[in-house]
Amino acid sequence: MSNELKTDVAIIGAGPAGAVAAALLIRYGHRVTVLERESFPRFSIGESLLPQSMAYLEEAGMLPAVQQAGFQHKNGAAFEADGRYFAFDFSDKLSSGWATTYQVKRAHFDKILADEAARQGADIRYGQTITSFTETADGVALGFEGQEGSGVVRARFCLDASGFGRVLPKLLDLDRPSDWPVRQALFTHVVDHIDDRNFDRDKILITVHPQHRDVWFWLIPFADGTCSLGVVGEAELVQGVPGGEDAAKLRYWVSSVPNLSRLLAGAEWPLPIRRLTGYSAKVSRLWGGGFALLGNAGEFLDPIFSSGVTIALKSSFLAAAALDRHLRGETVDWQTAFAAPLARGIETFRHFVEAWYTGDLQDIIFHAGRAEPKIRQMICAVLAGYAWDEDNPLVARPGPRLAAIAELARAA
Repeated sequence: MSNELKTDVAIIGAGPAGAVAAALLIRYGHRVTVLERESFPRFSIGESLLPQSMAYLEEAGMLPAVQQAGFQHKNGAAFEADGRYFAFDFSDKLSSGWATTYQVKRAHFDKILADEAARQGADIRYGQTITSFTETADGVALGFEGQEGSGVVRARFCLDASGFGRVLPKLLDLDRPSDWPVRQALFTHVVDHIDDRNFDRDKILITVHPQHRDVWFWLIPFADGTCSLGVVGEAELVQGVPGGEDAAKLRYWVSSVPNLSRLLAGAEWPLPIRRLTGYSAKVSRLWGGGFALLGNAGEFLDPIFSSGVTIALKSSFLAAAALDRHLRGETVDWQTAFAAPLARGIETFRHFVEAWYTGDLQDIIFHAGRAEPKIRQMICAVLAGYAWDEDNPLVARPGPRLAAIAELARAA
């Protein structure tokens, strides 16, 4: 069976970027059809949100539903390396705005957002795979296939929020190779049974391997006594340890870090281990004739600072505002209104990621207790997601200033 749908905006993907963009566009008065390949709920990573995200959820009318869901409260980020420990409290940041957020199981979180978008009026169709994209005289046409047959969606514009599926970058040959090493993440959820009263469940814990500074672990506590646990490092190194299966390799890496091994001594590992390799991605452009790329469909950096959802929601916010003007007949410069401001924050996070792997940012963080309060507040603001705040010197000129602060930290 073949069918044809007509709408103002077609959105590929019902994850956070797609759901928030849909809600914002509906609030502007436009018809939105969302085509999602999976059935919700479904597993995803990116579980430790940043406070900046809360403003976008609030703008989309989704915040009350998220607040009522019972997710784990999050007020900061803690870092540990070979006995050294420092925790940032997001209330002590340079930028104004939200200082708390949540740590979420994405299956539940994403379904809440998608259901809220549908409640507000989005037509969300699950189990649909996009097969083609064509620019037309009056918009775009997207071919799709699902269990009930194939069809086409005709829209005035398309937003690709397909995440790691990267639908339009693949169809339109927009993908470009990353210039970063090929890194790999092994991860799962564990029933943690952590009984250390000093362990702060209100913060993500980032642990650096004692022998390999570019290998690190995330431990994200959830409200139900479970944690998300993962290790990240260059793929060859992560895989080059004893154990044939990924489960054995993840257990090996955890066992090689004293503090993490102690915290998880009584943990149960009921779920399979998942793997993500070569996740860093970039594109030749973030927009084109009849389309714009949101979130991970455009660029993904690294999971180290949990920036993925924040970048995704920022892209939705910028794209929806520009698209509203476009649909109302205004001439929109998408580079100025969407791509350039989005790239500004991405570049801030990019400098922080690069400084983490060179060791500069690790040196800064583990000397932060002796640093000037304003330096801590500048770093904390970016870690809280405020990577677009030009009043922060580490947003205005992140590269040179991070390097200079690292030199001061090492000299202290």
